[in-house]
Amino acid sequence: MTRSITVLGATGSIGHSTLDLVRRNRDQWRVEVLTANGNVDKLAALAREFCAALVVCGDEGCLPALREALAGSGIEAAGGPQALVEAAARPVDMTVAAIVGCAGLAPVMAAAERGGAIALANKEALVAAGDVLMAAVSRGGATLLPTDSEHNAIFQCLAGNSLDHVRSITLTASGGPLRTWSAQQLASATPAQAIAHPNWDMGAKISVDSATMFNKGLELIEAWHLFPVGLDKLKIVVHPQSVIHSMVEYRDGSTLAQLGPSDMRVPIASCLAWPERMETPCAPLDLPALGQLTFEAPDEVRFPATRLCREAAEAGGAMPAVLNAANEAAVAAFLAGHLPFTRIAVVVEETMARYAPPAPHALNDVLAIDHEARVQAIGLLETA
Repeated sequence: MTRSITVLGATGSIGHSTLDLVRRNRDQWRVEVLTANGNVDKLAALAREFCAALVVCGDEGCLPALREALAGSGIEAAGGPQALVEAAARPVDMTVAAIVGCAGLAPVMAAAERGGAIALANKEALVAAGDVLMAAVSRGGATLLPTDSEHNAIFQCLAGNSLDHVRSITLTASGGPLRTWSAQQLASATPAQAIAHPNWDMGAKISVDSATMFNKGLELIEAWHLFPVGLDKLKIVVHPQSVIHSMVEYRDGSTLAQLGPSDMRVPIASCLAWPERMETPCAPLDLPALGQLTFEAPDEVRFPATRLCREAAEAGGAMPAVLNAANEAAVAAFLAGHLPFTRIAVVVEETMARYAPPAPHALNDVLAIDHEARVQAIGLLETA
């Protein structure tokens, strides 16, 4: 049976991996919508290849170029934030939500309100708007399928089991490219060094988050919403090989772990085929070749991000949104060469200390908190 699919963020790394799987199973999928921010040439080429019904560029200024690139194809084109929301609300069997940052919040909310299956790869949706999004998922009757490798691993390990039987959930972290660096070395880390991830091919922002360990802290907040076992049962362990993606320990002492190659097509395939399985081109694990798997406790002195994220989750309300916005602003400044690597966490912590708004109740509240937190963080950047 052919299923319809929308890919929000089609030209990014998650979108690329998703469409690679769709390409290999063309008889099973009908592409309804593809979106991107402003990569017009790539978006148009994908739209033609997959015969999409609609393509949307988030940057409305790119719409004329997109329409020109699609001339004669019969493919509908639209542009701007509202067009993204309307595209996400179109009825499909599967929505892959892979727009990076808070630009993806409104489209994810629209997909949740509409219902259907959502393969969620947008961290900010749960970190900044977790309570609001989960309420929308409940209202719309949507099925939320986690696409991050760690959360997808937990989802697989929990299959058929009750959360009441869970003793703990452990998220694994590679530690990033700077894991073994001293505090002095970290202070002089460059953007090029921070984005050189040893295991995963990711965008610059996510790669920096991996280097600071904010990525893992944000994932802890996501897990708190997705798998409500309590913060005290959520753990993080550094696992440099990135072979075990997460683990679930049950009250009888059994621990289930999900292993797989460092390839996002594995968790994406799990979502696309759920509750079944599908073939991927990923090579099977060769455990003898790996030799050994190692584990370390997180160092929250050199990498305080996980501590800050746990504190934000404990505070609840608006604090995860404040943390997320401040981190995005600080990472952007670091990538632009305006902020030292070790000051990223400092800016985030100081923003959390200065700005504590009431808890959000709707998407507009989340967006207002996000905006003000960025203003506060940018103000701190001037003195960082």
